[in-house]
Amino acid sequence: MKLDAIKLRILDAIQRDGRMTRLALPGRVGLSPTPCWLRLRKLEKTGIITGYYAHPSLRRLTPIASVMVELTLANHRQPDSSAQLPRPRKSLPVGPSVVAWTIS
Repeated sequence: MKLDAIKLRILDAIQRDGRMTRLALPGRVGLSPTPCWLRLRKLEKTGIITGYYAHPSLRRLTPIASVMVELTLANHRQPDSSAQLPRPRKSLPVGPSVVAWTIS
């Protein structure tokens, strides 16, 4: 499906506010309600729009998130095998606290 300027405006509008009413959307994209609704339905039917989602703020839900990752090496005997692994501080997003453990 080719995306024209109006379809792109529809996508932009619903990405900004997925709860926007069917009456508010046409005004936002510059179409009358029926053509806007038909274009929206076509975007849904072709799979360009796959759903409408809520994005909860994890920082407001819980102040702490712990993630543990286990890496298993195929060969532990290689000299300086840890040099082949990415450095945790460089590969992880910057956050309040990033801790790495090495267990052998």
